[in-house]
Amino acid sequence: MRILLISPTISGIGGIAQHVQGLKNFLESKENYVEIISSNNTFTIPIKGLKNPSFMVSSYLKSKFKKNFDIIHAQNPISALAMKNVKGKKILSLQGNFSEQISLLHGNTAGSISSKLEKNALKWADAITVPLKEMYEEYTKNGYHVSHVPNAIDISSFPKDKDKRYEKQLIYAGRLSEEKGILDLLNVTEKLSKDIDLIIVGSGPEESKVQEIAKKFSNIHFLGYQSKENTIKLIRGSDILIQPSIMEGGTSSTLLEAMACKTPIIATSVGGNKETIIHMKTAYVVTPNQPSQIFDAINDLLKSPDKADLLSKNAYELVLNYDWKNIGKKYLEVYIGN
Repeated sequence: MRILLISPTISGIGGIAQHVQGLKNFLESKENYVEIISSNNTFTIPIKGLKNPSFMVSSYLKSKFKKNFDIIHAQNPISALAMKNVKGKKILSLQGNFSEQISLLHGNTAGSISSKLEKNALKWADAITVPLKEMYEEYTKNGYHVSHVPNAIDISSFPKDKDKRYEKQLIYAGRLSEEKGILDLLNVTEKLSKDIDLIIVGSGPEESKVQEIAKKFSNIHFLGYQSKENTIKLIRGSDILIQPSIMEGGTSSTLLEAMACKTPIIATSVGGNKETIIHMKTAYVVTPNQPSQIFDAINDLLKSPDKADLLSKNAYELVLNYDWKNIGKKYLEVYIGN
């Protein structure tokens, strides 16, 4: 098949970027031809509030020159206008509550506009995928034909080496933004024993604030953006991965990566995380916006290695179901199905 993927981003360690790269690799491994329209090869305005609208326009214009594709797969409603413009079977993937995410990041007016965009995008699609069971139930109830396809990772591609820099090493890896809870985590780290070190990997709108705080504390280490390979090594070398998100769409790719690395997890049960983490079975679950719970969880796991080992073992057994060799087949079924 000839497949066109449309996504605002395909680079970095963000969830959609990782997902699209993994999907592309899987599809090509099955001898499909894949092209991508993304911000990497279109014009966007790198200003908050303008990046998504500018990508929507530029991807639409670029899509006018795309012909002879069997499948056009938009990775979110922002990509759907370009999807509508190309002949072929149209697939729309929803990564979470789109309008709710936009409202949090850009305000209620932008959220209202996004809600209207999503409704149109749903009409344009021949098939729809969602990463969560609760989303599947919600959209099915509202009359849409949807398929449940969870997020995925390619476990076989992970480096086996560890990057262990500190005796008690914590790590945060992901977008540095308000909805990811990074500022809550920094608030916690300031109060931890100084022999506990936090590594921060990522970039985003809160980056300058994170850097400023990190400079004030000897046990907070800001590394900025790192390659996927380096990030996996750092996760594998860490005693705990912490994900304090206030909001998530589908299951976090970083969470799945930590599970595959057998690194114990402290995370909030939001979005798709609710379907993969179970308190004291596969992760230490905390409440969003409750830094004191993160503080207690860190100290508990560092003092109880047997408990941490059990969590990581159970999580690894679960994450095998999220490998691309399993999830990729579900996408092929959507592509080929009626």
